[in-house]
Amino acid sequence: MKRKLILSICILGISLSIVAQTKGTLEVSTTTSSTGGNFAPKHITAIWVETASGTFVKTLLAYADKRITHLNTWETSTSDAGSMYNRIDAITGATRTSHGIKSCTWNGTDVSGTVVEDGAYLLKMELTDKNATGNISSFSFAKGTAGFLSTPQDQPSFSATSIKWTPEATSGVADQSANQLIIYPNPTTGLIQISGSQIQSIEILDLLGKRVYSGTGTSVDLSDQPKGIYMVIANFSTEESLVKKVILK
Repeated sequence: MKRKLILSICILGISLSIVAQTKGTLEVSTTTSSTGGNFAPKHITAIWVETASGTFVKTLLAYADKRITHLNTWETSTSDAGSMYNRIDAITGATRTSHGIKSCTWNGTDVSGTVVEDGAYLLKMELTDKNATGNISSFSFAKGTAGFLSTPQDQPSFSATSIKWTPEATSGVADQSANQLIIYPNPTTGLIQISGSQIQSIEILDLLGKRVYSGTGTSVDLSDQPKGIYMVIANFSTEESLVKKVILK
């Protein structure tokens, strides 16, 4: 059975959970810079969306032509999905001759035009200015009925990055879930307790998409992780999942 994704984002202490495939817009902006390759400042780059488990969803931007084969991570992601270099609906173009702001958007759909389920996703960025793999970055974001804004720390070749999800306005909320996900304390200084009926497994991602925990424990110690925002994904025996954010102080 296809797992239903339920988004539950806590904002000012209020938690909302719904089964949804929310329409909306993801706005992405980043400033690129060289990897130090021999073709700099000329470069090729790609930005795309994957599921939290790393499955390709859609390409948002691809500036590449003859040297496209050197965007190796993007190539692998699209190939594993059965459509190498898939650029349906993406912003496309040839090799860039200078660096600057790269912007693109996503409407929450996959390559077939179907709105994908709400939950945690990865925004991937890749850039190279040589005949080899360059710099790759990964950022987590939440798609759902609540807005999401992240300005993650600068990464090699990608700085001043902004990731903003804005859901379409809806007239009401339907299909309330019987499942609950409770995380406390939140914010936390390290140890969190996770509770909820019928939880089968827990995953925790940082905003760069790195999985910092995966298991069945309901007590997780994050004290060895950097301070910041993390996304807790609870998978239930009812084939649903809940996603909540937790703040590590």
